[in-house]
Amino acid sequence: MTFDLILRGGTCVSHRGIVPADIGVRAGRIAEIGGLSTAGADQVIDVTGLHIFPGMIDTQVHFREPGMEEKEDLESGSRAAVLGGVTAVFEMPNTRPTTTDPDALADKVRRATNRMWCDFGFYFGASPENAGMLGEWERLPGCCGVKVFMGSSTGDLLLDDEDDLRRVLASGARRIAVHAEDEARLKERKALAKDSAHTHPDWRDEETALRATKRLVRLASEAGRRVHVLHVTTAQEMAFLADHKDVASVEVTPQHLTLAAPDCYDALGTRAQMNPPIRDATHRDALWRAVSAGVVDVIGSDHAPHTLEDKARPYPLSPAGMPGVQTIVPIMLDHVAQGRLTLLQVHDLLCAGPARLFGLMGKGRLAAGYDADFTVVDLAARRTITDSMIASKCGWTPYDGMEVTGWPVMTVVRGALVMRDGELSGGAAGGQALRFWEGRPA
Repeated sequence: MTFDLILRGGTCVSHRGIVPADIGVRAGRIAEIGGLSTAGADQVIDVTGLHIFPGMIDTQVHFREPGMEEKEDLESGSRAAVLGGVTAVFEMPNTRPTTTDPDALADKVRRATNRMWCDFGFYFGASPENAGMLGEWERLPGCCGVKVFMGSSTGDLLLDDEDDLRRVLASGARRIAVHAEDEARLKERKALAKDSAHTHPDWRDEETALRATKRLVRLASEAGRRVHVLHVTTAQEMAFLADHKDVASVEVTPQHLTLAAPDCYDALGTRAQMNPPIRDATHRDALWRAVSAGVVDVIGSDHAPHTLEDKARPYPLSPAGMPGVQTIVPIMLDHVAQGRLTLLQVHDLLCAGPARLFGLMGKGRLAAGYDADFTVVDLAARRTITDSMIASKCGWTPYDGMEVTGWPVMTVVRGALVMRDGELSGGAAGGQALRFWEGRPA
């Protein structure tokens, strides 16, 4: 029996638990998992002492192009992803061009195919103008779903009128991803945004998030529609969402699990500015309790690669967001090393969870017939995250100087070795559009 690729001697982290096993790959898919010591392959890679996850999926990134290529593009953003062990990404619509119609989606899919290093999906951005058409459009090839901005953030997408929200929720069937901040309260409190990023969580306070989340769940329940609440930041929201898991799934970011106010603003200034804000340690602790309790379904990086020049603008003129796609895996592995997470929780939050929530075909599972996407990690490796290692064109990370334990050492996408030991493999980029059970076939 021969294979195209065998990963030999590793420990698999999967739905079956954590077990030693070889993996044989044929035609870009997993062909066999088990003892393959006597099998042959075109390529055999010894992964003794390493752990193999299904390819990790980042369900919230912002890659910017065209016209913004100096800040990020699909190639550079996806290069950062695979260098960090990520095999697939969902890109948000508030980039350039804004993804609000089928032509924009088709253009992004065309430009991303065999140019991005990882696989990809693109969100449609909901607006009052396209609300009635999203049910048809959400099924187009390459679409990972619909995104709603209930509060204004980066870009000009906004859907804060309740009737417009009802129309979006009534059009279509797939899970809708939502940035939940109350726009009216943001406007009322804008004067609280003074001359320091320390005031960012005062302006965009806990009540701003909770009001929008409660409103969203009420409207979604009325419509019988599934929603996905992005980057949840508050203890109050987590307590509320724990009682509404029949309607709403939940995302948190590594930033909100790792950083805390006021220290992050003391150290990073506007580099710590994001929407919703980094809050104090009481909220961070509540997020961790929600992770442990199973309220949180996925971890997403909310990668937003603003340049240092842009971030240096005086607050509140500085843009919100920070890079994260390259560091999501090592940061979460370090939390494993610190005892806050288990390997099986990482598997669920970054592999199985995204595939389950969004109906991904062939992803998120180590099983025969699934795509041969692997994130191979060294749990014992100690590394220091630095600005200089960041492949994103922004060239910085909020974790500069942080020493972590656990590191991605190999990224495989559909059977192709893309990254090994911090270097691209030398082959051509081969990213393809993700496939979804509720979408049309390409």
